[in-house]
Amino acid sequence: MQHDPVLPPGATLITPTAPIRIAAHGARAKCLQRLIRLGLPVPRTVALDAATVAMLAEGGTIDTRAVLAAFGPDTLVSIRPSSGQHEWGGPASVLNAGMNDARHAVLSGRIGADKALRLHARFIRSYAMVVAGVDCGGADDIPAMLAAFEAAHGRPFPQDPAVQLADVLRGMAAAWNAPTARLLRAARGAPDDAALGLVVQQMVLGVGDPALGEDGAGVIQFVDGETGRPRIVGRYLSQSQGRDALQGQGALYLTSDPRGPALQDVYPQVFMDLQHYGTLCRTRLREEMQIEFTLQDGALYVLDAVGVQRSTRAALRIAVTLATDGIIPEAEAVSRVQPRALLNVLHRRIRPGAGGAEIGRGIAASPGAATGALVLTAADAHAAGARGEACILVRSETVPEDVLGMHAAAGILTVRGGVSSHAAVIARGLGLPCVVGAAGLSLDAGQGLMVASDGRVLHSGQTVTLDGHGGRVIAGAVPLVEPMLDDAFATLLSWADEVRDIGVRANCDTPSEAQTAARFGAEGIGLCRTEHMFFEPDRLAVMREMIFAEDPQDRARALARLLPVQRADFTELFAIMAGRPVCIRLLDPPLHEFLPSDADGIAAMAAALHIAPDAARRRAAALAEANPMLGMRGVRLGIAIPEIYDMQARAIFEAAAAQGDVVPEVMIPLVSARREVDLVAARIAAVARSVRDEMGVPLEYRLGVMVETPRAALRADEIAEAASFLSFGTNDLTQMTYGLSRDDAGRFLSSYVAQGVFADDPFLRLDMDGVGELLRIGAERGRRARPDVTLSICGEHGGDPDSIDFSRAAGFDYVSCSPFRVPVARLAAAHLAIRDRGGSLTAPPER
Repeated sequence: MQHDPVLPPGATLITPTAPIRIAAHGARAKCLQRLIRLGLPVPRTVALDAATVAMLAEGGTIDTRAVLAAFGPDTLVSIRPSSGQHEWGGPASVLNAGMNDARHAVLSGRIGADKALRLHARFIRSYAMVVAGVDCGGADDIPAMLAAFEAAHGRPFPQDPAVQLADVLRGMAAAWNAPTARLLRAARGAPDDAALGLVVQQMVLGVGDPALGEDGAGVIQFVDGETGRPRIVGRYLSQSQGRDALQGQGALYLTSDPRGPALQDVYPQVFMDLQHYGTLCRTRLREEMQIEFTLQDGALYVLDAVGVQRSTRAALRIAVTLATDGIIPEAEAVSRVQPRALLNVLHRRIRPGAGGAEIGRGIAASPGAATGALVLTAADAHAAGARGEACILVRSETVPEDVLGMHAAAGILTVRGGVSSHAAVIARGLGLPCVVGAAGLSLDAGQGLMVASDGRVLHSGQTVTLDGHGGRVIAGAVPLVEPMLDDAFATLLSWADEVRDIGVRANCDTPSEAQTAARFGAEGIGLCRTEHMFFEPDRLAVMREMIFAEDPQDRARALARLLPVQRADFTELFAIMAGRPVCIRLLDPPLHEFLPSDADGIAAMAAALHIAPDAARRRAAALAEANPMLGMRGVRLGIAIPEIYDMQARAIFEAAAAQGDVVPEVMIPLVSARREVDLVAARIAAVARSVRDEMGVPLEYRLGVMVETPRAALRADEIAEAASFLSFGTNDLTQMTYGLSRDDAGRFLSSYVAQGVFADDPFLRLDMDGVGELLRIGAERGRRARPDVTLSICGEHGGDPDSIDFSRAAGFDYVSCSPFRVPVARLAAAHLAIRDRGGSLTAPPER
């Protein structure tokens, strides 16, 4: 019978009552204690705490003879890392420590010379790599391996098990602090000060004499790591150690399988015991675990258990199933799925491990993956869509007149631009994968070719794959994983809605986007950008006719032709939203954005309008602006040419009156002064009265302002007196606060972030200090002047979890984001509410 040993400071024998803590000893050590508490047959294990490991990394020592004494004489041990979270990884495990010439001889007599040789060689190989970075080769030639070690390291391979253990502990501790290891675990989410514990465990060899019983090792889990559905997965390999079964030939399947023998058939009692252990782990540890096990002389041992590696789709289903089965609360199920990870469920992605030659790289601006034919013009994309062919639209940068082609494309790639560029914003709204700022590419639309970063030339029509998750462009087609929004997805988000305390709407410009938003649970439309409704060819022709009108009467005739199509758009939006609020932004962009920019386009437009090409060029030139973002756009356009807003207001009100159960929200863009609101509001009120009288029905509406200029935020108290809601457009507000163009800043923002000028790209992550201060000032002053004013964020930041956190703290009523980010925002809001109510967002409590 073994007695509790006298261990050196920092070393603790893991027992059910030992003071093992994740913060001090790591997740593996704590999990092993939990397994021991559950009565699983875990080999004797000693845990070294993080302080001891840190001391070893600095060249300190520990009494390894006392550690080995805990296992009895001549016992081999394994050494494994125990970081704060399994996902952070750690140095490679070392098996069979304590192996030397004498122990080799004893084992040769007991299990056979070949097996003893294999165990000895395995230890030498891993020891040499961990301690000295020496590769002793793949052949199990012990003398040659020892000679190679001594030649490379300058000293003989140690025979003393205590020295071996000391060397391995120091080597693993040092490896944790290596620069590459730091970078790798940072990429996995570990903090800079993440610490490492180590566990020393009695070896269960898994290799032995068949006459004494079965020997081998394997792994087993009880759910599919890709889908999260119940399924026994794993392998078992006779006469093996560790995870050899996952690579070794001759491994057994676990369940009965026509492809070969199975553990269930050959060793049914072992299989039944593993199933029992899996159930215990699931119900008591409240997690789906992968169990690493070993058989020695027919006896079953559990060496370790870790949470099953899982896709986001599987993580979602596992969390929901655990809650449905009463194992965890619903709020904890919500907390276990990370909001940003939902993007992996909502969009296609490249199958893990898929190959393909990367030919370009840029900024991942909209998630998803798509394969299609390369096209270099919006017209070609539109034509491909009409033929039902998938295409990837590649442009230097997109402009509003490209919108039709963007709608038809399967993915969008631009050479210039950042995460808030025109291409990025439209792609996110459409749910298309988008990569921007791929500066290594060059285009020649006239010749129909693209030159890749490696010099390869691709012609229009060749197949490429776009990776919107990783910002990659890949030659040819690669396997994709389709999204799957199943019952578990809907259940989890319904639980999230029960706890979140801020509204979530969607930015939708078209009926198809509104349908997507409704499917994803948006509580309404927070921003409908009406300019995107005018780029259909027939509408664009009338829009250009209106722009070229010489007098108000001609302009009115053109607008009268646009009225019914606008009314039809709004009618469909109202119907899709089924009584939920719809906020419609009146026309915002400068008029030149509706005109072609190239000579051929101007000539075609002149012919369609029956005017001379020179006259068309002069008119287009007259409308061009040196700085369009700060020119005649937004409310300025509505005041200068009020007939446009009159037409849009009439279309909104006629559609709402016909629908009957709608209170539309009319939003005035780019306001800077209260007087602008008053002027537009008066005309809109007049249109509303006219529609009421003509249709003979009651009509209500809400008038609000899109706060996009610093002055509007600072004068929000004055503006709120004339507006029932203030919707902060953080895209333009960020541009104006920083003095940056979101379309051009991508050229240098990565350098700024790398050098610490900005903590993050302010178009990707809301600037809490500068832009955030303007938001807080605007919210406080607006509420002070009008306590019932509705406050919201409707820029691209609206779907970012950090921005939602800010919005809740600042007292905003809702956020609005692109349709495909609505589930992310719903889940993020729930996480924040659970956090503020004291709920846990991390691992289950220690028990």
